[in-house]
Amino acid sequence: MTATIKFGVLGAGAWGTAVGLVLARDPKHQVTLWSARAEHGRILEETRENTRLLPGVPIPPSIHLTIDVKKAVAEADLLIAAVPTAHLRATMARLAPAVRADQPVLSLVKGIENHTFCRPTEVLGQVLGIRPFAVLSGPSHAEEVARGMPTTLVAASEDLTLARWIQERMSSDRFRVYTNLDTIGVEIAGALKNIIGIAAGICDGLGYGDNAKAALLTRGLSEMARFGVAHGAETGTFWGLAGMGDLITTCFSRHGRNRAVGERIARGEAPADLLAGMQMVAEGVNTTASVFDKASHMGLSMPITVEVYRVLFENKNPRDAVNDLMLREPRHEG
Repeated sequence: MTATIKFGVLGAGAWGTAVGLVLARDPKHQVTLWSARAEHGRILEETRENTRLLPGVPIPPSIHLTIDVKKAVAEADLLIAAVPTAHLRATMARLAPAVRADQPVLSLVKGIENHTFCRPTEVLGQVLGIRPFAVLSGPSHAEEVARGMPTTLVAASEDLTLARWIQERMSSDRFRVYTNLDTIGVEIAGALKNIIGIAAGICDGLGYGDNAKAALLTRGLSEMARFGVAHGAETGTFWGLAGMGDLITTCFSRHGRNRAVGERIARGEAPADLLAGMQMVAEGVNTTASVFDKASHMGLSMPITVEVYRVLFENKNPRDAVNDLMLREPRHEG
């Protein structure tokens, strides 16, 4: 008889819920979904549905819902962190006393911590201590994953055994997982693609066409790779699922929150007012500030990031930002 494998999903937002649903489709899996907020947890219990973020998608009885940290963590074979970057450190500090030293952690988090410039696995390591970590990333809107639509992602870890274990436990006819050893590249790609997503939304909001969008993605990917390699990532990671794949989804999909932010700003909404009214976190806003600061100190050429930063934080006119990109000094492609 096959032993039950237990997963503790820490964070009941759209992506955490969606991954919990993926895991729960295997009858050998026992999934516990923990909500950080008591009120949200109560609504999930009453409705068995993430009504605000994933309306119309039922949460099956096989998924245990809880706001009790110990129930989520105690017996899990794998902990899955699904908390926005801005809240990751504080939330995991709440959980740390309940986490065993032998529990590996899979991060679903895409972003960079402001002020420290720590990647999500670095934050987790600092809070939870030394243990095996992995990252799951790639083109993966929760709205599609939760409804069982075909999705392909990459599980990255310096521990290839852990990456392969995750691959084996999560892969199905609707959810394909590749492995990768380049955790740095996968995390940086997952964070920086959101900056380019905001820029893509600006192009859409200004009514620019396919030519502009294609050029933006191409040059944006080059910018992402340049920044990643400078931080120890492998170039090839950016041409894979975590880089090019996620970038395409972010820049074209109607589900893309970062693209939506750029589009609405280009149509005249003030960034501060827009962000205050959003139900879901657009990670690219904070990431833009962090990457702009880091690239400036390192002397890296990041023209798209610079212009997105000026639109978001210096009230630069979006049309002027695009014009300034187009009028940069001619150079060799590379």
